[in-house]
Amino acid sequence: MSHTKDIDTRCKTYIKQSLYLYVALFLLGLLVAQVGRLEGLLTPLVVGVLFALVIETVEAQIWKRVAKRSVDGLPAFFMATSGFRFLLALAVMFVYFLFTGRASMLLFVLVFAVFYVAMLVHHALFFSIRGENT
Repeated sequence: MSHTKDIDTRCKTYIKQSLYLYVALFLLGLLVAQVGRLEGLLTPLVVGVLFALVIETVEAQIWKRVAKRSVDGLPAFFMATSGFRFLLALAVMFVYFLFTGRASMLLFVLVFAVFYVAMLVHHALFFSIRGENT
Protein backbone atom coordinates (compact mmCIF):
# COMPACT_ATOMS: atom_id res chain seq x y z
CA MET A 1 0.00 0.00 0.00
CA SER A 2 2.82 2.44 0.74
CA HIS A 3 4.21 1.77 -2.75
CA THR A 4 0.92 3.02 -4.26
CA LYS A 5 0.86 6.00 -1.93
CA ASP A 6 4.47 6.87 -2.86
CA ILE A 7 3.60 6.78 -6.55
CA ASP A 8 0.59 9.05 -5.98
CA THR A 9 2.73 11.50 -4.01
CA ARG A 10 5.44 11.56 -6.68
CA CYS A 11 2.84 12.14 -9.39
CA LYS A 12 1.39 15.11 -7.51
CA THR A 13 4.89 16.49 -6.90
CA TYR A 14 5.74 16.21 -10.59
CA ILE A 15 2.58 18.05 -11.60
CA LYS A 16 3.14 20.79 -8.99
CA GLN A 17 6.74 21.29 -10.08
CA SER A 18 5.56 21.50 -13.69
CA LEU A 19 2.98 24.10 -12.85
CA TYR A 20 5.48 26.26 -10.95
CA LEU A 21 8.12 25.92 -13.67
CA TYR A 22 5.90 26.84 -16.60
CA VAL A 23 4.09 29.67 -14.84
CA ALA A 24 7.51 31.10 -13.91
CA LEU A 25 8.70 30.78 -17.53
CA PHE A 26 5.48 32.40 -18.74
CA LEU A 27 5.86 35.33 -16.35
CA LEU A 28 9.52 35.70 -17.31
CA GLY A 29 8.47 35.76 -20.95
CA LEU A 30 5.92 38.49 -20.23
CA LEU A 31 8.61 40.49 -18.45
CA VAL A 32 10.98 40.11 -21.41
CA ALA A 33 8.18 41.20 -23.76
CA GLN A 34 7.53 44.32 -21.67
CA VAL A 35 11.15 45.32 -21.15
CA GLY A 36 12.19 44.54 -24.71
CA ARG A 37 8.98 45.96 -26.18
CA LEU A 38 8.57 42.80 -28.21
CA GLU A 39 5.37 42.57 -30.20
CA GLY A 40 3.70 39.26 -30.79
CA LEU A 41 5.19 37.36 -27.88
CA LEU A 42 1.94 36.65 -26.05
CA THR A 43 0.60 33.98 -28.42
CA PRO A 44 3.82 31.92 -28.48
CA LEU A 45 3.99 32.17 -24.68
CA VAL A 46 0.42 30.99 -24.25
CA VAL A 47 0.85 28.12 -26.72
CA GLY A 48 4.13 27.09 -25.11
CA VAL A 49 2.83 27.11 -21.54
CA LEU A 50 -0.38 25.27 -22.45
CA PHE A 51 1.52 22.67 -24.45
CA ALA A 52 3.99 22.05 -21.63
CA LEU A 53 1.35 21.88 -18.90
CA VAL A 54 -0.93 19.53 -20.82
CA ILE A 55 1.89 17.21 -21.87
CA GLU A 56 3.44 17.08 -18.38
CA THR A 57 0.09 16.48 -16.66
CA VAL A 58 -0.96 13.72 -19.03
CA GLU A 59 2.51 12.18 -18.86
CA ALA A 60 2.38 12.15 -15.04
CA GLN A 61 -1.02 10.47 -14.99
CA ILE A 62 0.06 7.79 -17.47
CA TRP A 63 3.32 7.26 -15.56
CA LYS A 64 1.33 6.76 -12.35
CA ARG A 65 -0.85 4.15 -13.99
CA VAL A 66 2.09 2.27 -15.54
CA ALA A 67 4.12 2.42 -12.32
CA LYS A 68 1.25 0.95 -10.32
CA ARG A 69 0.42 -1.82 -12.77
CA SER A 70 3.73 -2.91 -14.23
CA VAL A 71 7.13 -1.55 -13.27
CA ASP A 72 8.61 -3.58 -16.13
CA GLY A 73 6.69 -1.38 -18.59
CA LEU A 74 8.37 1.86 -17.48
CA PRO A 75 11.30 1.77 -19.96
CA ALA A 76 8.86 1.38 -22.84
CA PHE A 77 6.73 4.16 -21.38
CA PHE A 78 9.70 6.54 -21.24
CA MET A 79 10.68 5.78 -24.85
CA ALA A 80 7.12 6.19 -26.09
CA THR A 81 6.70 9.43 -24.16
CA SER A 82 9.83 10.88 -25.68
CA GLY A 83 8.77 10.14 -29.24
CA PHE A 84 5.18 11.20 -28.72
CA ARG A 85 6.24 14.50 -27.12
CA PHE A 86 8.51 15.26 -30.08
CA LEU A 87 5.84 14.44 -32.68
CA LEU A 88 3.27 16.56 -30.84
CA ALA A 89 5.70 19.48 -30.72
CA LEU A 90 6.24 19.21 -34.47
CA ALA A 91 2.48 19.09 -35.02
CA VAL A 92 1.94 22.20 -32.88
CA MET A 93 4.61 24.11 -34.79
CA PHE A 94 3.11 23.02 -38.12
CA VAL A 95 -0.40 24.11 -37.11
CA TYR A 96 0.96 27.45 -35.89
CA PHE A 97 2.71 27.88 -39.24
CA LEU A 98 -0.54 27.15 -41.11
CA PHE A 99 -2.42 29.80 -39.14
CA THR A 100 0.19 32.55 -38.99
CA GLY A 101 2.55 32.08 -41.91
CA ARG A 102 6.27 32.28 -42.22
CA ALA A 103 6.87 35.77 -40.83
CA SER A 104 6.18 34.98 -37.17
CA MET A 105 7.64 31.48 -37.08
CA LEU A 106 11.13 32.37 -35.85
CA LEU A 107 9.84 34.05 -32.69
CA PHE A 108 7.37 31.22 -32.10
CA VAL A 109 9.99 28.49 -32.51
CA LEU A 110 12.40 30.27 -30.16
CA VAL A 111 9.77 30.71 -27.43
CA PHE A 112 8.33 27.23 -27.94
CA ALA A 113 11.82 25.72 -27.77
CA VAL A 114 12.36 27.24 -24.32
CA PHE A 115 9.27 25.45 -23.01
CA TYR A 116 10.17 22.22 -24.83
CA VAL A 117 13.72 22.14 -23.44
CA ALA A 118 12.41 22.98 -19.96
CA MET A 119 10.04 20.04 -20.29
CA LEU A 120 12.89 17.70 -21.25
CA VAL A 121 15.13 18.90 -18.44
CA HIS A 122 12.38 18.70 -15.83
CA HIS A 123 11.44 15.18 -16.91
CA ALA A 124 15.05 13.98 -16.95
CA LEU A 125 15.96 15.51 -13.60
CA PHE A 126 12.81 14.41 -11.82
CA PHE A 127 13.06 10.79 -12.83
CA SER A 128 16.84 10.43 -12.67
CA ILE A 129 17.53 12.22 -9.39
CA ARG A 130 14.74 10.41 -7.63
CA GLY A 131 16.08 7.06 -8.76
CA GLU A 132 13.31 5.96 -11.07
CA ASN A 133 12.69 2.34 -10.17
CA THR A 134 9.07 2.77 -9.25
